[in-house]
Amino acid sequence: MKIRKALLEDAKELFLLEEKLFSKENFALSKASFRYHIKNSLLYVAEVNFEIVGYVLVLLKRKNPKLYSIGVSKNHRGKKIATKLLVFVIDILKLLKPQSFFLEVRVDNVIAITLYKNMGFSIQKRVKSFYRDGCDAYIMHLCL
Repeated sequence: MKIRKALLEDAKELFLLEEKLFSKENFALSKASFRYHIKNSLLYVAEVNFEIVGYVLVLLKRKNPKLYSIGVSKNHRGKKIATKLLVFVIDILKLLKPQSFFLEVRVDNVIAITLYKNMGFSIQKRVKSFYRDGCDAYIMHLCL
């Protein structure tokens, strides 16, 4: 597996992966959104045999960066790709020296919550009806 910065020509493949992973209720990204974030945010992809199998997107236009999205194709889950993407991006963030890193996650996404806790994130608060389907979210935080 190789991790690299996303390129504009990756937008279509990222969008197709996004459609498979996230519903509109989970604020799935459009192709145009991927193009924007490739230019303006930290967006890295995980490749296996030149196929994008995962990505991580971090927003930087804040005092503290926000993990906006992370996704791994269903065929490549269980291979620690999400963990490797998070470690990769946290190492980059440490060079930028923010105080913390945060994210929102569905309270019913036990796998993601476990991953984030294993990476050192802690739950800061619960936001009622954060997602369009009415699901609550946890705000999680990592001190850098």
